[in-house]
Amino acid sequence: MTRPESLLAGLLWVALAATPATAAEWPGWRGAHRDGKSPDTGLLKQWPADGPRRLWEVNSIGRGFSSVAVSGGRIYITGIVDGALVLFALDMDGKPQWKTDCGPAFTRSHPGARSTPTLDDGNLYLVTGVGLVGCYSAQTGRRKWTRKMSDFGGRTPQWGYAESVLILGRLAIITPGGENCIVALDKRTGRPRWRSRGFSAGAHYGSCLSIPHPRTPLIVAGTAGGIVGVCARTGRTFWSNPWSARNTANCPTPAYATGHVFWANGYGKGGICLKLKSTGGRVLARQAWTTREMDCHHGGYIVHDGYIYGNHGGGWVCLDLQTGERKWREQGVGKGSVCWADGMLYLFGEGGGRAALATCSPDGLEIKGQLRVRGRGPSWAHPVVIGGRLYLRYDTNLYCFDVRAKGS
Repeated sequence: MTRPESLLAGLLWVALAATPATAAEWPGWRGAHRDGKSPDTGLLKQWPADGPRRLWEVNSIGRGFSSVAVSGGRIYITGIVDGALVLFALDMDGKPQWKTDCGPAFTRSHPGARSTPTLDDGNLYLVTGVGLVGCYSAQTGRRKWTRKMSDFGGRTPQWGYAESVLILGRLAIITPGGENCIVALDKRTGRPRWRSRGFSAGAHYGSCLSIPHPRTPLIVAGTAGGIVGVCARTGRTFWSNPWSARNTANCPTPAYATGHVFWANGYGKGGICLKLKSTGGRVLARQAWTTREMDCHHGGYIVHDGYIYGNHGGGWVCLDLQTGERKWREQGVGKGSVCWADGMLYLFGEGGGRAALATCSPDGLEIKGQLRVRGRGPSWAHPVVIGGRLYLRYDTNLYCFDVRAKGS
């Protein structure tokens, strides 16, 4: 990257950091800050015996594990239809607005849409399972540009590309893997702006996380070779840690809170917590602790008020962010995914379509209501709560529930 481009990227980071997220929007994977936390308030603290009121369901979005993005009165989601990855736009009543064929789908092991679309400035950004990166009009679905992960030395991982594009200022950031493991594209044109250097690893299945660390913005990614942090302005590698290197599959996106990066994976691996420190224009990462108490396959984790809540094997655990101490372990709805809204946890089980509302406290997990949705096979889509609604995707079906408290 040239010096003017580096300076421009830095200025764009500042502009992005100063722009508040729109309260009623969920612009992509795990929300506005990729932390799985909703800005919603005024939500139910206890569900009725038969669950919250279902507003609608749609059964024609194709097979997939991706979640919704919600913005500007529209809902966006992906699915596999007749061997193609299709991007769908729905209105707030679930009625179709348009759909776009984004190219061949990944149809080998566990076929289904992976990437959640990312919304930014009237456009949608998407990575297909076979590694086609595209920009599409959010209004019409018209394709504006595409690039291939292989253009940057990337090779499709065993279960397909699954990441969701990270938008940072004027950059669209992706993880092709290889010698230039992380790449920043110009979001308007798809042209490369920088390529990471100093770290080589294959892509796995999580997404990049941006961290507005003081004076030195950072991009963190989990890969087949471990976890890495690079400069958001230039792609220079600041640090890497081989935790989870050569693991069967590293799926969850790392989490950040109060100077700590946490990353946990399944297949018996567990988690690592890193403490960040700025020095000499760099950000360093010191290992604070590791744990076997969070064996998280797909479902991710929430960090709230100094505690980590996430999936562990067939149930759920709460860990102290500072020490890794386990506070509790509960069954909940079994193995699954999670999001947070208005002080509560929303759990979505991997099997059987079970979802639950639960307390978010280091003192224990208390279920405050349950519901079921229909679908086949494993459900790896994460629940989304935004605009007083709960969205659950299971197989070819998308469900929308009203979770607002009366009078809100």
